[in-house]
Amino acid sequence: MRASERDAAGIGALADPVRRRLYLFVCSQPGAVSRDQAADAVGVARHQAKFHLDRLEAEGILETEYARVGGRSGPGAGRTSKLYRRTRRDIAVSLPDRDYELAGRLMADAIATAGRTGEPVLPVLHRLAAEHGRSLGAAAVAAAGAPAEAGAALRLATQVLAGHGYEPRPDGDRVVLANCPFHSLARAQTDLVCHLNQALVGGLSDALAPYRPTVGLEPEPGRCCVVLGRASDPVATLERWQQSGAIWRVVARRGGAVTVSLCQCDGGAEVDRFTSADPALLAFLAGRTSSED
Repeated sequence: MRASERDAAGIGALADPVRRRLYLFVCSQPGAVSRDQAADAVGVARHQAKFHLDRLEAEGILETEYARVGGRSGPGAGRTSKLYRRTRRDIAVSLPDRDYELAGRLMADAIATAGRTGEPVLPVLHRLAAEHGRSLGAAAVAAAGAPAEAGAALRLATQVLAGHGYEPRPDGDRVVLANCPFHSLARAQTDLVCHLNQALVGGLSDALAPYRPTVGLEPEPGRCCVVLGRASDPVATLERWQQSGAIWRVVARRGGAVTVSLCQCDGGAEVDRFTSADPALLAFLAGRTSSED
């Protein structure tokens, strides 16, 4: 169960008036309380208090411990009682999904790191967001297995983003994100949040190598600015580039992946570049370093 679903269920449990009164009583006490104490305070039978308190515990609204009431110990002190206290974790529900805690944590970590290292804050923020995205992707791959082709990678990325409130929706041959979890921040600092989202989703895409979905920025009112697409066939890309008379060059080989630069026809200015670990691309390149080999 997602955290937002769990929180919604917990808050929904407080709709019952008796349950809500019991919860408020527990929260108002300096220490954990017993069923008898709660029942007496609210004016309900002990078995009724037990039912509702245990429901609140099951929903994650209350935590429990076992201890002897009154602090007695040793022989004759009696059996331990189940005691209830408010949960230590934060509980919040937002519709649509928002995750300002994540944005705040990433920004705070970026500021702290930049202050310690002297780096500019924004590159640090983008790096941390990408690392978070990669951790989401790695967890998805560990659970579902590595995608075997580009369509499967895009579907897996879509599932991960749906689980984190982005509300992905198909739009032709691409996927748009109908919700930004950092909406209020994005309204105040659009460029900052758009690039944070791009770095996060880009990190998720990187974890799905060699069939990384494409990640681009296409700002549009009413949705997240990030758009995903199915990974293109890198071999077909190089063949089309070469057939057009332009030049490509291998600029790096690292960790089983290769980075290729797409240059103008005269071999001068770089137009674009991509990194891929696609087995078909590695076989196509073999020992070649450019289209001129």
